[in-house]
Amino acid sequence: MDNIQVLLVEDDPTVRAGSAQALELADFTVSSFESAEPVAELLQANSAAVLVSDVRLPGMSGLELLATARAIDPELPVILVTGHGDISMAVQAMHDGAYDFLEKPYSSEQLAEVVRRATDKRRLQLEVRALRQKLEHSEGIEACLLGNTPAMRALRQVILDVAGQPADVLIYGETGTGKELVARCLHQFSERSKHHYVPLNCGAIPETIFESELFGHEQGAFTGAAKRQVGKIEHADRGTLFLDEVESLPLAMQVKLLRVLQERSIQRLGSNAPVPLDIRVIAASKEDLKEFSDQGKFRSDLYYRLNLIVLHIPPLRERREDIPLLFEHFMMDAAARYKRPCPVVPAAHMQQLMAQDWPGNVRELRNAADRFVLGLSAAAESMAPATLADQVGAFERMLIEQALRAADGNVAAACTALGLPKQTMYHKMQKYALAAEDYR
Repeated sequence: MDNIQVLLVEDDPTVRAGSAQALELADFTVSSFESAEPVAELLQANSAAVLVSDVRLPGMSGLELLATARAIDPELPVILVTGHGDISMAVQAMHDGAYDFLEKPYSSEQLAEVVRRATDKRRLQLEVRALRQKLEHSEGIEACLLGNTPAMRALRQVILDVAGQPADVLIYGETGTGKELVARCLHQFSERSKHHYVPLNCGAIPETIFESELFGHEQGAFTGAAKRQVGKIEHADRGTLFLDEVESLPLAMQVKLLRVLQERSIQRLGSNAPVPLDIRVIAASKEDLKEFSDQGKFRSDLYYRLNLIVLHIPPLRERREDIPLLFEHFMMDAAARYKRPCPVVPAAHMQQLMAQDWPGNVRELRNAADRFVLGLSAAAESMAPATLADQVGAFERMLIEQALRAADGNVAAACTALGLPKQTMYHKMQKYALAAEDYR
């Protein structure tokens, strides 16, 4: 059963040999012992093991071994084996932290089943611990932009490569993919991090005050201008100006922004004196600005001015392998905010999370993690375990999507990579509603 070892403690040589054989035939790795003391010395906090022990042993008893094991690692699954008449003792042991108990005589099937459940639980515990340890010890950009998929590793590298450059940057990404997080990384990992990072949502400011917000104004520039105000652009001097949803910038403002990018200076409302600036502009959009430009919705000269360094953030459905790491991170964050314990996600539920398309991307996944930590009904409903067919189907679809993406939508190349005949590939693409052109 992968790398989980079964530590079997039984003083009766016949029972010990029979139990070990039954477990080995069920594909478990077994180490047998006739007493508890050697096992107690072997146990460590993160042992990849489960413990099966008779209660009545010479020297240290099974109950004492249970207490020792729990002191070393409270989550280590311990299965106790009891004789007839020891049921009350076994129940008490369960209260004391035993994972389960078996009453002699037991069948090979009973032993294998309870050990299988224990090893599944232990494997999940160790995976979660490894994830949490990785998150706790992440440093630099890896602690900001989580993900181990090639697309995320490449994105982090590009950010580090261009962060120190003065050139403006255009970020593309669907809603919720983390465009502002990428912008903050570009600022944080540059010399400009010593100065202001100024975010501005272009779609959230009324057009009537947009110019004043961006460029600032002098005292008396208009009715109500009681004193000079420094605008967002000037506030970002020597730092970074982040323009989110730049596609919603009014056309009149696009002309003024273009002039700022070209001249690197502004004029406050009510003043003729230019204010020189040293700024880096990072723009973000969920729309294709080239298409908007072709449709007359976005100035082409501004588009080409911004289209120097372009970063694309992949949607969550294209990096499903990152979902466990992200979900664990969001749960840890939610647990700290809500002052609740961080739960363990059952494997079936994690498979279900990885099978979803997440149209709201990382933001939607964060909300799901919050609900899960809070134990809300919506999270509980999503806990319905996926069938084996659903899990296999989700995994198969993910592999096909990855192959198509790696082959830039070339079905023949994807077939070669997966070792599938074309007819089978097209059948599966039809089954999962996949179109080759979506990956070009």
